[in-house]
Amino acid sequence: MWIYQGIPYATLEDRFGPPQLPPPGFRDATTPGPTAPQETRSFPGTDLAAILGPGWEPGPDYLTVNVWTPDSPARDLPVMVFVHGGGFLSGSGHAPMYDGTTFARDGVVLVTLNYRLGAVGWLDLPGAPRNRGLLDVLAALRWVRAHIAGFGGDPGNVTLFGQSAGAMLIAALLATPEADGLVHRAISQSGGAHVFSPAQAERVTAALAAKLDVAPTARAFAGIGDADLVRAGAELRVDTRYDRSLGVSPFKPVVDGALELAPVDFVLGTNENEADLYVFEPVTDADVLAAASRRHPEPERLAASYRARFARPADQWSALVTEQFETGSTQLAGAHRGRVWTYRFGRDGGAPHCAELPFVFGPGPLHDAWVAFATTGDPGWAPRAATKRFSIAAHEPGRPATRY
Repeated sequence: MWIYQGIPYATLEDRFGPPQLPPPGFRDATTPGPTAPQETRSFPGTDLAAILGPGWEPGPDYLTVNVWTPDSPARDLPVMVFVHGGGFLSGSGHAPMYDGTTFARDGVVLVTLNYRLGAVGWLDLPGAPRNRGLLDVLAALRWVRAHIAGFGGDPGNVTLFGQSAGAMLIAALLATPEADGLVHRAISQSGGAHVFSPAQAERVTAALAAKLDVAPTARAFAGIGDADLVRAGAELRVDTRYDRSLGVSPFKPVVDGALELAPVDFVLGTNENEADLYVFEPVTDADVLAAASRRHPEPERLAASYRARFARPADQWSALVTEQFETGSTQLAGAHRGRVWTYRFGRDGGAPHCAELPFVFGPGPLHDAWVAFATTGDPGWAPRAATKRFSIAAHEPGRPATRY
């Protein structure tokens, strides 16, 4: 197996500008390189370093890809491109969890990537292109189309898959005409199509500009250093935590109008206990009501329905928020014009957000289904049939993340 790390797919002449082709030349592909500016997020009682990656490793050339390919690869192998999550605020393609060894072993060329995060990638600014992080992923896919044959991959058979924010990004990208011909199949893990309207995005821009005491324009934000932008973005995430019109992250793709995805074959699904990841402090009745107020015009009525089903406020809150993940994926699947397959991932002891990742990147039925879908277009169950349930026993640990 061959591993190539830190290959530039684009460069930035302007942090808030479109990605540009990198200059030609030789590169050291033995080390991952820098990552996008980001906050270091922590979840009490849970170590997510394997999933969120090394944090911010400064350097200007962080728009890079990593490639895993089999030893002496045959020509025209299926290609899978993974888009990491992290709430559009954190994460990287260098995270240990996203080791492509098992995919390469099974005859897939696996690509991971970095994209712009936080305000630099997603803040809607007059004078700057919209959805700059999405433009980065498009640039990475163009790099794949131009160069992946040199790694044994088939540029005509590219499956784009992502988790959480990465899955939401994929939904927005598939509604972008510029993606035509770059993606042939897609997989959404715990995502949906969570986007901002221009009006919502304008509120976020105004709030961050006020926090930084600058005008809400690209010219003004260009004078703010990366560290200050990261800090202010992290504070904004906390400030807007209970804002019913903004949701769980102050940064999302911005879409003017309805999303209409390209009719590519699409696998979508969620985990059984998504919101359990976020229950790390005592949950009160007020927290349940606040969560309900973000999701229903009659929050008292909605909260009461969960009180009738669950005794503990923590369980009420988790079930309510988990249904947000389910609803987003279900609505997206129902609206998709192409063939669609749905799944549900469970595990003894619970399957919170991110729990499926070791079983996607390690051996087992979930990984096998993803490889089969990328290779043949058939994940192993009928499209638009009953949701496929993957149930993992507690003694099945998945593949430990290892970098060679």
